Amino acid sequence: MKKLQLTALAGIFTTAVLLGACGNDTDQTAEAETAASSETQTLTVYSAGPEGLAEKIQTSFEEETGIKVEMFQGTTGKILSRLEAESNNPIADVVVLASVPSMEGLKSENKLKAYESENGDKVNADWSDSEHYYYGYSASALGVAYNTNQVPSLDADWNEFSEPEWEGRIAMPDPTSSGSAVDFLYGITNADESGWQLIEDWLNNGMVVAGANKESLDSVITGDKDVVISAVDYMTYKAKDSGEPVDIYYPASGTVISPRAAGILADAPNTEAAQKYIDFLLSDTAQKLVADAYILPGNDEIELNNRAPLADIPALPMDLENMEEKQIETLEKFLSLK
Repeated sequence: MKKLQLTALAGIFTTAVLLGACGNDTDQTAEAETAASSETQTLTVYSAGPEGLAEKIQTSFEEETGIKVEMFQGTTGKILSRLEAESNNPIADVVVLASVPSMEGLKSENKLKAYESENGDKVNADWSDSEHYYYGYSASALGVAYNTNQVPSLDADWNEFSEPEWEGRIAMPDPTSSGSAVDFLYGITNADESGWQLIEDWLNNGMVVAGANKESLDSVITGDKDVVISAVDYMTYKAKDSGEPVDIYYPASGTVISPRAAGILADAPNTEAAQKYIDFLLSDTAQKLVADAYILPGNDEIELNNRAPLADIPALPMDLENMEEKQIETLEKFLSLK
């Protein structure tokens, strides 16, 4: 997989020195240094969740570094729209997206700043940019979630869900609401020339396109549907551990691994703090928080509990070249089938 200088701070420091030469050195220099410290201790992060984990990482980073984080959370689409709206007055320092193709898009538009993190070699190189513009610090795998009250066990491959016994029993997240569902469609149709026929067969077999990831999983938890195709695994593991009648597996022919990546914006007002945040995301401390949220950490040496490790998940190959454009084409084609 392919992978601001703080001039205001310098100005404040110079002003303090000049004022000191005029006689009020102690108080005014102290005030300037306090102002400078305050300015460098705020970091703005735009994060596509996941909710809960993002807050824990924020709290842990603030405790470890003393840097205050202002965080905006939203979908990848909402974050990209906000960045575009703020392009003439940049606010964000770090962006975390649930879509590597979207990160590739930002990189190709020169909207990211390369940074070689001190912890970069700890995480999966296949999820990160080889030129250090972004790092895949975590990932989810897309599997088949099923209601264990209605389907005690299951190991069917993708093509089997087009058979009559599954008619009207399956759901899938809406790719217009779920970036991971677009990743799935792209991956499964790119890996096999018969992929689009498979998708069409599912739709003809009564597959329901059921909202975003949580809504589609809820349709299985409640028993409205028996199976969710392209289920986000960490959501399913969390629900299972909470006592819900649900489980997940990964079809033997392979599935899509969907990394969540972080990078520093080219116009970041606070590059120094942004670099510290990236270092922290890739640190063992943050990676353990990722694992505790049932998500695959970028560092495969972090211990996992109650979920399948990356090594046990059959993965489809993903070609990142021009992937953002290809995903738009994929989405358009899927919508034409509905």
